[in-house]
Amino acid sequence: MAEKIRFVGFDILRAYAIFGMYIVNFNLVLGDPHHTSWLGQFLTLFSGNSSTIFVVLSGMGLTLRTEKSIYISPQEQFKRKIIVQKKAGFLFVLGLLLCIWWPADILHFYGFYMFIASFFLFVDKQYYLYGAVFFTIIFHLLLILIPYETGWNFDTLTYTDNWSLNGCVSNSLYNGWNSIFPWMSYFMIGMYLGKLDWRNAIVQKKLFLTGLLLYLVVQVAQCIPQNLIGITAYSFLNADYLPPVLPFLISTTGFSLLLISTFMYINRFITSNTFVNSLAKTGQMTLTHYISHLTLGILLFSFLASKGAFNQVMDQPTALSPEMILFLSSTYFIGSYYFSKIWAKKFKNGPFESLLRRASN
Repeated sequence: MAEKIRFVGFDILRAYAIFGMYIVNFNLVLGDPHHTSWLGQFLTLFSGNSSTIFVVLSGMGLTLRTEKSIYISPQEQFKRKIIVQKKAGFLFVLGLLLCIWWPADILHFYGFYMFIASFFLFVDKQYYLYGAVFFTIIFHLLLILIPYETGWNFDTLTYTDNWSLNGCVSNSLYNGWNSIFPWMSYFMIGMYLGKLDWRNAIVQKKLFLTGLLLYLVVQVAQCIPQNLIGITAYSFLNADYLPPVLPFLISTTGFSLLLISTFMYINRFITSNTFVNSLAKTGQMTLTHYISHLTLGILLFSFLASKGAFNQVMDQPTALSPEMILFLSSTYFIGSYYFSKIWAKKFKNGPFESLLRRASN
């Protein structure tokens, strides 16, 4: 049986992704996502990129741990599929519970992604790219057939019909925060990346250049003035997250490839670094940190904000400034780092990661 390889760079990138999640969600609840300052605009860059990197890394992690050389026999492969499906069920239920508190939850969508992916764990890697194209095309066909705003109140960013049967199906498949169409495309791309030999410098270089090309093509296209291409084409090129149309998908995929290839490249130089290995523990406990920041983090900072605690630091209006959002996100991330470091001294997996393993094994 072949040895499973763990890349420290992969775990560091997961830590980066959870930090981006802190910024996005704290800014959404406590700040102003539409702040026009340069720092406010900088924070909005995390809005799409952090979520997409998270999904890509999840798909990548799944196939990194599911090599044909490890699961050789049909019996072993079947057992692995069942384990993945159990994990999918656990994340789906956990995400639904979290939805009661946080309607923009992504965990229950992960449940969908992993369940679908379980049927394609051991196929040749090119089929993952075919799958990514399939989910993207179906999404754009649905855009033509069904108004994307169905069920949405975009003024408050709430999905008003989420708990009815029709609303749940539409939200899950088509126009939710991270619906199967097209977000499964990111997961499929991640599964493809997980099948590559990331120890090969040529692979790292090719993926970096591919990511750079994809990202720059969209960035250049978005610079075209509206009066030259019309408002429809301009809106399509500059759409952001809702709806996640093709330029958004290409740009965020390119950005993900840039980061992944970069972190995989520096992996060889940082493996023995003590601080880096401690930081990697934070990346290995992203499920725990994701849940904690949406519950403990938001409750704590919302309580402090309601008591005017941040007014003592700087003059804060109703919405916290981008500077304060960045400070709170960084503070919470530092807390996550030390929690992970201390927890890892006694336990192999994080609290919710342990529950996930028990539920699946």
